[in-house]
Amino acid sequence: MTKPTTTIAWAALRGHRTASGDMNMLNLFQQQPNRAAAFSVEAAGIALDYSKNLVTDETIALLMDLAKERGLSERIQAMMAGESINTTEKRQVLHTALRARSGSLPEHMGEVSAVLKKMEEFVAAVHRGQWRGFTGQKITDVVNIGIGGSDLGPMMVTQALTPYHQRDVQLHFVSNVDASDLTETLKRLKPETTLFIVASKTFTTTETLTNARSARHWLLDSAQDDAAVARHFVAVSANIEKVKNFGIDADNIFPMWDWVGGRYSLWSAIGLPIALACGMANFRALLEGAADMDEHFTSAPLDKNLPVLMGMLGVWYINFWDAESHAILPYDHYLGAFTKYIQQLDMESNGKSAYQQGGYLEHHTGPVIWGEPGTNGQHSFHQLLHQGTRFVPADFIVSLTSHNPLGDHHTQLFANCISQSRALMLGKNAAQAQAEFIAMGYSDSEAAALAHHKVMPGNRPSNTLLLEKLTPRTLGALIALYEHKVFVQSVIWGINAFDQWGVELGKQLCTEIYPALAGGQAIEVDGSTAALMQKFNAKQQ
Repeated sequence: MTKPTTTIAWAALRGHRTASGDMNMLNLFQQQPNRAAAFSVEAAGIALDYSKNLVTDETIALLMDLAKERGLSERIQAMMAGESINTTEKRQVLHTALRARSGSLPEHMGEVSAVLKKMEEFVAAVHRGQWRGFTGQKITDVVNIGIGGSDLGPMMVTQALTPYHQRDVQLHFVSNVDASDLTETLKRLKPETTLFIVASKTFTTTETLTNARSARHWLLDSAQDDAAVARHFVAVSANIEKVKNFGIDADNIFPMWDWVGGRYSLWSAIGLPIALACGMANFRALLEGAADMDEHFTSAPLDKNLPVLMGMLGVWYINFWDAESHAILPYDHYLGAFTKYIQQLDMESNGKSAYQQGGYLEHHTGPVIWGEPGTNGQHSFHQLLHQGTRFVPADFIVSLTSHNPLGDHHTQLFANCISQSRALMLGKNAAQAQAEFIAMGYSDSEAAALAHHKVMPGNRPSNTLLLEKLTPRTLGALIALYEHKVFVQSVIWGINAFDQWGVELGKQLCTEIYPALAGGQAIEVDGSTAALMQKFNAKQQ
């Protein structure tokens, strides 16, 4: 495939960007009274209003031309059909098969269904008190030990679905190899009523296995019998032999497959903590919501397709407006970990510099993803969004209905959300700023001298994603929306969204440095690293 920068559509977009000059959103709304309706799409329980973007009908048409020229529709179908589109790892990309309707991808449906059935039986046994610890007591707490996709996905969803939590089991998440993470978690728990899920696709992840071994020691210090491990440890992994060597009973292993990437794995048995926290029916509803978005993604026309529109808008800003970052701003307390989750999904997928077909990129790819739930963010980094020199497109996410209808809290929350996107668009000019200073009691000359401190350029783009309510089904659709958005951009840029070789280098170097630190030995490294190692070893003596 040719480079995107050499396509006819790319050149047309570059010319359009130059010709459009200082495109102004307020003027666009004046010129097109029905702009809000024209630039809105709804699917799978999510409404996208993208009217507050620096785009016209011509812009969208040109972006769709680029999507067509890059073969986006064909690449979508290839992924859904199970082709090995992860070429660097020679793997299929079939996280969508984990939530597929019956009859889709029949070669995988049997094994997926079998794992879901095993999850259902296990969840029921824990909730009914049939799964008991080494003293015969019921399990009251479950600790998920994982990292990356084996932690962020289930942790984010479990937090997001707090209103659906079952009352008889409490979930905890440990990911950091820093002993403080595990230690502070275990301080609150009792060995005889705690169950551990060790989640690692390869069962070789150092941080996860280190935490798991320490958790096993904690259990056995109390149980004094290796047989207790079978009542307190289960695993989610593709490496059955390594799990058994760790000491976990074969019956306590929930399998996963190499065609599921870590950051796309919450739909698999990696989602076992979600099911334990919220019940299996709600986990299945999560899968249904994702399947709703999958169907929309594969069937909707490109210019009416939520993931395609969001992905192409991102390309427009990154490659033609020089945006370096993208803010994710959920106005929902329960979505407190959503931005962190999207950071991994987007930046690990599209933080690439090599073309899938060979050679190095000549254009930018994935942006830095950052953000914080509203309204907290309004009192910190929103200052930069409104008045800073950075150009930062943003996604606002908000529900129409709250799980907690307390007084006018939700009305205030919603008002703040749409006011922020409006403020980013409107800005404030010098005359308005000067008038405000005068109204505050400043003299005309003082107001004129200070006005520029209140000027905000405005014309800063944003999407607004409306959910009817944050439910398992709408959350599933929302996550799948961002998964597909990331894939869309990878196709346009010609990169592989499903490998993560950049993650491996630090791990490889750690396999050299850790033994040297543990043994107090010197190894050949750069001067800075050697000095740091020396300081560490000196404190361990």
